[in-house]
Amino acid sequence: MLNNNKYILNSILAFSILSLAIAYFIQYILGHEPCNLCLIERIPYIASLILISLIFVINKFEKVIAGIVLIFFIFGSVVSFYHVGIEQGFFSESFVCDLGSSNGNMSKEDLLKQLQNKTPISCKDVTFRFFGLSLATINTVISILLSGIMIIVIKNYGKN
Repeated sequence: MLNNNKYILNSILAFSILSLAIAYFIQYILGHEPCNLCLIERIPYIASLILISLIFVINKFEKVIAGIVLIFFIFGSVVSFYHVGIEQGFFSESFVCDLGSSNGNMSKEDLLKQLQNKTPISCKDVTFRFFGLSLATINTVISILLSGIMIIVIKNYGKN
């Protein structure tokens, strides 16, 4: 593996750990409940932790695994962009935003039990901002940047 790629992948690994730590801090310490899309937007960071660690452990299939990490960050970019669109009113909330909150075949007892529990967080409600930007907006930019960085990593594997 190229030293440059190793440095870049280590940086992405550390950044993923930091991003998840911040997300959990905001959720559990500051008390801002995430919506379903916010939870989905964590998937690329979790996947990068696992997959980049795998690159270092097995020392094989680096380019393929890096490609899978790239796909996860592209997925994260799309989901985050969609989330920003919901926040800004460009898109309507999808079934993902109220996933698990409604079921057409609920009994009245189940409905009452669900009403007693916390209501799901709407994807259009921004409960936390950083420098005036929603976390979905920040994640869109970061995911696009990480996708670009992963493209560079993949291209570096082709060089000798």
